[in-house]
Amino acid sequence: FPTCTATGANIMPSVNFTVKWPNGELIQYYSPSTVIYEYLSKGHSYPAIQFLTLAEDGLSAASERVRVRYGFACSSAMDSLSTIKRQANLFALKDEDQIEITEMHNE
Repeated sequence: FPTCTATGANIMPSVNFTVKWPNGELIQYYSPSTVIYEYLSKGHSYPAIQFLTLAEDGLSAASERVRVRYGFACSSAMDSLSTIKRQANLFALKDEDQIEITEMHNE
């Protein structure tokens, strides 16, 4: 998975989280900061509209933490967000469709 790096080393504790989409597909995404735990929780299901908002807010906050600490934002966080939004469009989600976070772990 992508990481935000400075001089070749991981710069912050990161989190990989797995999303179970309404069709049962499991996809793993990357957050460059543990701040994502303030937005999403393992084992929790969210209505699609809420999940998309929380994912955007959490990944934006994670990228911002990298920027504040190291002077550059983490494009990998925005890549994850872009992929999440693309998946939501592909699945033609309804606001009430449930999205589950099946796994979250630090890297």
